[in-house]
Amino acid sequence: MKRILLVLCLTISLSLSAQNKLTLNFDDANIKIEKEIYGHFSEHLGTCIYEGIYVGEDSDIPNINGYRTDVVEALKELKVPVLRWPGGCFADTYHWKDGIGPKEDRPSIVNVFWGGVTEDNSFGTHEFLNFCELIGTEPYLSINVGSGTVQEARDWVEYVTSSNESPMTALRKKNGREEPWDVKFWGIGNENWGCGGDMAPDYYANIFRNFSSYIRGDNFQKVICGPSEGDTNWTEKILETLDNKTYLAQGISLHYYTLPTKDWSSKGSSTDFGEEMWFKTIKNTMVIEDYIQQHLAIMDKYDPDKKIKLMVDEWGTWYDKLPDTKEGFLQQQNTLRDALVAGINLNIFNNHADRISMANVAQIVNVLQSVIRTNGAQMVKTPTYYAFQLYNVHQDALLIPTTLETEKYEFDGESIPGLTASASEKDGVVNITITNANPEKAMPVNFDLGKSFKNISGKIVSAKNITDYNDFGEKEQVMIQDFEVAKAKGNNLNVEIPAHSIVLMQLQ
Repeated sequence: MKRILLVLCLTISLSLSAQNKLTLNFDDANIKIEKEIYGHFSEHLGTCIYEGIYVGEDSDIPNINGYRTDVVEALKELKVPVLRWPGGCFADTYHWKDGIGPKEDRPSIVNVFWGGVTEDNSFGTHEFLNFCELIGTEPYLSINVGSGTVQEARDWVEYVTSSNESPMTALRKKNGREEPWDVKFWGIGNENWGCGGDMAPDYYANIFRNFSSYIRGDNFQKVICGPSEGDTNWTEKILETLDNKTYLAQGISLHYYTLPTKDWSSKGSSTDFGEEMWFKTIKNTMVIEDYIQQHLAIMDKYDPDKKIKLMVDEWGTWYDKLPDTKEGFLQQQNTLRDALVAGINLNIFNNHADRISMANVAQIVNVLQSVIRTNGAQMVKTPTYYAFQLYNVHQDALLIPTTLETEKYEFDGESIPGLTASASEKDGVVNITITNANPEKAMPVNFDLGKSFKNISGKIVSAKNITDYNDFGEKEQVMIQDFEVAKAKGNNLNVEIPAHSIVLMQLQ
C-alpha cells in the first residue's frame, strides 16, 4: 500500500510540475504593439513581382491596372501594414530612374542575384507606390548603397516625397503623379556585410552616416543595415562608429532565416519531412529570441534612451527549392509547419514590442515563406496567410505582458518549450495567441486572467497532418476554424490546446 501511495504521490507531483500556465499582467500593459510588426517583404526575385503581384494591363488574368485582382483582394483582407521593396540583394543593383517614365522607354536589367533573368523594369517606383495605396499599406523603400550614389538616393527621396518646385518633382509630375507619396520608411542599404557590397562594419557605418545626412524628412524612419543572425560584432562596430550620432538612425535591421538543417547547401524539403525535421525547424526558429536579446543588449549600450528600434525586416523559413522549379527563384511549399513558425515568431516579436517596431516576413508572394502562391490564373492562400490573419488582432493593440510556464516538447534527447504565447487588448477585447509545437500531444493550459470575462470565443489554425498544405485546385487543408472554449470560472480558464496548432482566444 505504501508503495502504491508513493507512486501516486510521484505521479501527482510530476503532473503538477509539468502544469502549463499563462498569467496575464494587466498592471504592466503600457506598450503598443506596432502594426508594422506584421509587415511583409517583396523583392524582385522569382515570380514575386512579375506574375505574382504584377501581370500587366494586357494580361488575360483579371487585374486592376496590371495588378492581379485576386492578390489585391487577398492582401486587403490580410490588412498588410507595411511592404518592403525592391529588395533584398536586388536593391543594391537597382537604379530607380530605370523604372520610371514610359514603359517602352525603360532600359532592362539583368537580375544577377536571382536566376540571371532579364527584367524590363515595367514595375518601378510608381507601380510599387500605387500598389501600396491600392492595398492600403505603408511603403518601405530600400536605397541602393552597394552600387548607388548619395546623389541618386537624395534624388529618389525628393522625387517621391517632395512637394517643392524642383527638377525631381517636375519629373514626377511629367510621369503622371502630381502629389507626392507619403513614404516614411527608408532602408539605407541591405545586407551590406554580404550581397550589398561585402563591407566591413565600420566602413559601412561611415557610408550610412554620409547617406543618412542627405535623406531628410520630418517623419522619416531611416533604417541602418544591421546584422545577420547572431553577428554581434557587426552590431557593436556599426553603433560604435556612429559615435554619438545615433540620431541619424531610427531603426536597425536584423535578418534571420529558419533552416531545419542549418546547412545552406542542403536546407531540407518543404514538404517531405517527419518529426525530426519538424522539431529541428521549430527549435531553430526559436533561436531568434536569443539573437534579439543579444543585439538589444548592445543597442542599449550605445542608445540607453532606446530611441533606435529593432526591425526584423527579413525573416521566415528557407528550404530547398521545389523540384522542377527554376534555380534562384526560391520556390517552396508552405505547410502547417510554416504556420507554426509564423505564430512562434509573431509571439516573440509581440513580447518585445518595447524595442521591436517592425518585422517583414519573406516574401509576400511565391517566394520562400509566402502568404500567397500563384500559378497562372490560379491563387492559393498559404497556411502562413492564415496565421497572419489570425494574429491581425494584435496590430496597434496594447501589449499585455504574460508569464508562461510550459512543459517541454522533447525529441531525440533535445527539448524546446512546448508552448509560446502573447496577449494584447484593443477596443475592449483581450486577445491571446498561443502555439503548441508538439505534433502529437495536446497541452492543457491554465489561464490566470487577472479579471473575469463574460464572453470568450476561439479560433484555430491547424490540420490533420503536419505536412498538410493548400494546393491549386484542391480543397484547403489549412485554414482558420472556430475553436470552442469553455466558460471561465472567475479569473481562471482551463483550455486544452490541440497538438500542432495555433489558437486565438478573444475575451470580453
